[in-house]
Formats: sequence, C-alpha cells, structure tokens
Amino acid sequence: MLLVYICNPMAINPEYHTLKNGIRLVHMSTLSPVAHLGVFINTGTRDEPEGKTGLSHFIEHMIFKGTKKRKAYHILNRLESVGGELNAFTTKEYTSIYTSFLNTWYPRAAELLADIIFNSTFPAREMEKEKGIIIEEINSYKDTPSDLIYDDFESALFKDHPLGRSILGTPGHVKAYKRKDVYEFFSKNYCTDRMVICSVGGVSFPRFVKYIEKYFNEEESKTDLIRLAPAVEYKPFKLREERNTHQSHTVIGNRAYARHHEHRFAFGLLNNILGGPGLNSRLNMMVREKHGYAYSIDSFYYPYSDTGIWGIYLGTHNGTSDKAVKLVMKELKKLRDTKLGSLQLSQAKKQYRGQIAIAFDSNISVMLSGGRSCMHDQRLLSMEGIYSKIDNISGANLLEVANEIFDPRQVSSLTYSAL
Repeated sequence: MLLVYICNPMAINPEYHTLKNGIRLVHMSTLSPVAHLGVFINTGTRDEPEGKTGLSHFIEHMIFKGTKKRKAYHILNRLESVGGELNAFTTKEYTSIYTSFLNTWYPRAAELLADIIFNSTFPAREMEKEKGIIIEEINSYKDTPSDLIYDDFESALFKDHPLGRSILGTPGHVKAYKRKDVYEFFSKNYCTDRMVICSVGGVSFPRFVKYIEKYFNEEESKTDLIRLAPAVEYKPFKLREERNTHQSHTVIGNRAYARHHEHRFAFGLLNNILGGPGLNSRLNMMVREKHGYAYSIDSFYYPYSDTGIWGIYLGTHNGTSDKAVKLVMKELKKLRDTKLGSLQLSQAKKQYRGQIAIAFDSNISVMLSGGRSCMHDQRLLSMEGIYSKIDNISGANLLEVANEIFDPRQVSSLTYSAL
C-alpha cells in the first residue's frame, strides 16, 4: 500500500508550533487515556558516509545506553515502570524515537526523549556489547530469505548509491565503528532543524507545547544543509541465486515515483489493485486462488524524497516459480493494455479509501505517519484531502502510470532459487 500520511478523523485537527531552535511540533488531541509521542529526525541510512553503513541504526540503538544523568537501566525503566513503552526505528531517510503512555505521564515522556536525544554519552563498554547484538540481528536477517531478498533487490536497484545500502549495515562495518564515528555522525545529523515532534493524546495543545518547551526549547539551535546524493542511473537487471531453501523467492520491480510526484496517488491506487492487502487483488486471485502457485504474494510501493521503489514479492515451490512469474507479467500487461471501466474504477477507489481509513484507525499509526509527513510537508493531509485526490484519478491516469512503471523493458527481477 502507498504510504499516505493523514490525521485521524476521530482526533481534533492538527495544531502546529515551532520552537525557537527550529524544532517543529504537531499535536492532535483525543479523548483516549493513552498518548503517543515521537521525535523524528530527518536522517537515516542515506546520510551515512562511505564505509560506515549501518551507523544510523547503530546510533538508534546506542541512545538508550546512557546519558549524562542516566544509565541504560534507568532509561528503559523510566516509562516501563508506569506501564509505558519506549521504542525506535531507522529507515533509509529518517530515524524515530517514540513512546506510548497514559496521559498522566506526558512530562515524564517528554523529559526522557529530550534526555536521550540531546545528552547521550555512547559509553564505550556499551558500544562493544551493542555491536555483538546488531551482528546477531544481521545474522538473523540473513536466515530469513523472504526478508533478505527485499534488501538485495533494493541494493541492485540502487547500485552504488546510499539508498541501496542495508539499514543494519554489515558485520565488518559494525565491528569497525569508533566512538569518534558515532559522535561525528550524531553531531552533524541530529540537528534541530531536522527534527519534528508529533503527539496524539488527551492533553490540550497549549499544555502540550508547555511540556515540550520545558525540555526541548533550551537546546541550542543547530542547522545543516541536507545534501542527498542524487539517484544514480538505473539499469534493469535479471538476477538469480541458488539458495539452500525450501521455497524459491522472487522480487520483480522497478524505480517508481518520488514522495511529491504528481502521479504518486494514481500509482498508489494502481498498486493496490495489483497486489494490495485485499484478498481480491489481481495477483492474489490469479497466482494463489486460481493456480495455487504461492502462499505469499503482494506488491509494494515506497516513495523516497527524489525517487521511489515498486515491487512484487512471491514465494513459490521451485517447480512452479517460472510459471508464477509468467502469470505476474501477464497481469502487468493487462494493466498496461486495458483501461479500467467506470464501474471497476469506482469499486477500486472505494476499496482503497476503506483500506486507508482502517490502516489509520489507530492513534499510534497516526502519530508515526504524522511525524514522517511533517518532516517533508508543512501540514498533514486530511482524510478528505486524500479522498479528493483519489476521486480525481481517472482510468487514463492509471493507464499512463502502468505503462511507465510496468514497462517490461524497465522491470527487474531477483530470484533466490531453491536447490
């Protein structure tokens, strides 16, 4: 499904504020007793220097390992002891540290986030322990071919470019990290003008701003000009590797539209028709239901700042892998050759709108998506705004994007073939 960033229709409209140091705030008030608060930093794998792959992810781990006034235990216990949760994740383009807690604990959550983001000390002893943990995470990932193939496909799709790097890094790179590397990357990229704080919870906007100002406002303003390496030239490929697995795993895909491209919503709808979460998607109905060739088959679309990635994943028996791929290519040809009729298009839009609403019927999803969105846009898109964009998509629009992204001359593939 296309990543769409909206505000929860059950929440009060988003309200915005900018601290004197440039950190931007967005808050949505609800009647829920549970609040969600996250800090989003516009830095990720794409910003890492050559030879330091995985450093963003490593720092995401290390900020929980000690601050100027807390050891790791005290950080982890600060919210957990009152029933809250503290978590974080890293992507190719941003990092998030977020919390969930009862509304009573807003000040505690805000203070803790400020402490770990601005006062982390990256203890040397903890660094060495965490290196071992991350290497085990990498090894675990390598033992799961249905996950690993996405990374390998993206690596080939963005060959010799930061977007093609693994978020986790490599064991060799992880072992070689020095405290100097961590401090330099952290100092350069964790800038106040790259930060967004997003909140969904049962406090008023003025009170939310008061909490955040108390713990974040005094941090010195720090800015940095983001220089993203432009996407490299794309050359389609057909790759096959033999693996000691029970199934063959395949990803078929292409470069796709960037986050602000005019065709982003049309392609999101088209991708949903092709292989979205609905059991009635074309790929599921043809490859799984009709022919029984695959247990898992779906398509995905992730827009980045200046490019995007689209693909189809399927896991099949080795003897039926090629047949399944032929069926997939046949479905892509149908979408390139035949414009959807008015009834088909209307039904597809209804399904897409419903799936978007269900996906964001969760306050934590709204907080996470809101933070992501505000890093790149000044305002969140409303549900009505999203629906309007979907309603304006025509059959001709879908045909146009299908012929561009599903062009067989531009489509690549990677297969792990079972021995």
